[in-house]
Amino acid sequence: MLRPRLGIRAAVFAAAIALLAPAAAAGSLSSRLAGGMRPAGAFSGAYVYNATDGRPVLRWRENRARILASNTKLFTTAAALDRFGPEATLGTEVLGAGSLGADGVWHGSLYMRGGGDPTFGSRRFVRRNYGGGGTVETLAARVAMTGIARVTGRVYGDESRFDSLRGGPASGFGTSFWVGPLSALSFNRGLAGSGGSAFQVKPSLFAARRLDAALERRGVQVAKTPRRGRVPSSANVLARVDSPSMEHLARMTNKPSDNFFAEMLLKDLALHATGKGTTPRGARLAAGFARRVGSRVRLVDGSGLSRADRASPYRVGRLLLAMISRREFGAFYRSLPEAGSDGTLAGRMRGGPARGRCHAKTGTLSNVSALSGYCTARSGDVYVFSILMNGVRPAPARRLQDAMAQAIAGVR
Repeated sequence: MLRPRLGIRAAVFAAAIALLAPAAAAGSLSSRLAGGMRPAGAFSGAYVYNATDGRPVLRWRENRARILASNTKLFTTAAALDRFGPEATLGTEVLGAGSLGADGVWHGSLYMRGGGDPTFGSRRFVRRNYGGGGTVETLAARVAMTGIARVTGRVYGDESRFDSLRGGPASGFGTSFWVGPLSALSFNRGLAGSGGSAFQVKPSLFAARRLDAALERRGVQVAKTPRRGRVPSSANVLARVDSPSMEHLARMTNKPSDNFFAEMLLKDLALHATGKGTTPRGARLAAGFARRVGSRVRLVDGSGLSRADRASPYRVGRLLLAMISRREFGAFYRSLPEAGSDGTLAGRMRGGPARGRCHAKTGTLSNVSALSGYCTARSGDVYVFSILMNGVRPAPARRLQDAMAQAIAGVR
């Protein structure tokens, strides 16, 4: 800490009051925003840019890379929307290795192959948590529609489209409490039960058992018990269900700041580009997209749980600015929490000019707080901003960020 606790509290309060004061009393917007950054200390930076008239408004240690926390998700979702397109979906398939007899007997086995859909699961779970998406019940119904009434083999679960690592670098690539187990064949986001008190140990086997049970409920008898396994080259697709659109997946990632969705999407990037979903490959692809649009970032995961995810406020601002001119901007913008309305900003800026005018991604780790996004001021001008505060206590840092966003949104 750079100051005693009471000193910081008083400084934050004074800065917030100055930021909310009329421009005539507090000077230009630039000086007011600079006043808001001073209490944040030497390990914080900010960049504010008027995208309407093309001029920077605030440069405050804007070129020093900072810990991003969940602002990392801006890079992950921007890259995913670019690579897949807002309308794209992720599929879960059932393939058959064998043949169908005239009596409805499938002589062989069925293979459920995951395609990295973070929403796949039971109908009840998917409806309650996501509103819709691919379910195991629909998959079983579509298998039954092919005429299969009995299977002489078994149901296999195939998660081979991702690597076998269950987490990211922050958890030593093992299952993390903050993420859950990563798998190309994820079911109910890796939860072992509806109460969410434990994670699945073998996700592909867990999913295979659920398909086996769903088939039995549909009247399709399966002779042998489910197992894990890979789809043989001779197998053919019998049924498929799809995730919600990539636009919807980006929204479900950014608004609640969902770490599981972010890490799944990062692996999906790698799967789409290289045929194998891995966190390092996905991170390289997301960083590569940032470079192509004029930004720069160091990424090791998709969620921001790792403190190695770093970029400068200027580079975050450049990503946000570049997205405005891209076809996927609408989907990207709508994925961000709206001040005072939803997601991680539902309880912040519930009054004042920022409410409904600012859409931004939050980020929080111990001693880290971030807020980056867009504000449409009362004047009609659109501002891009990135505020990355390191070496701070998150609660007072958020108050400073909110006051700065209010000052930007309030410009007439």
